[in-house]
Amino acid sequence: MEPVEVTVKFDTQGQLTPLSFTWKGQAFPVDSTGRRWEDELGEHVLVMIPIERVCELVYIPAERRWYARFSSPGAALLS
Repeated sequence: MEPVEVTVKFDTQGQLTPLSFTWKGQAFPVDSTGRRWEDELGEHVLVMIPIERVCELVYIPAERRWYARFSSPGAALLS
């Protein structure tokens, strides 16, 4: 996982919705969000970005930081 800067929206129930993120100096708007879940690490959200790749964004409350996890094919296209 790599640290990223994420722009989010909070709804009235306090749910986080990622709108965009910056990875390695490049901004990626979030086209859509998919599955989300929480575990001992934090809150995970699958997002679709414009190059038709899925990225997992992870918010770790203890660190107050976001991280991105890319699958190998997506990471290769983004490099």
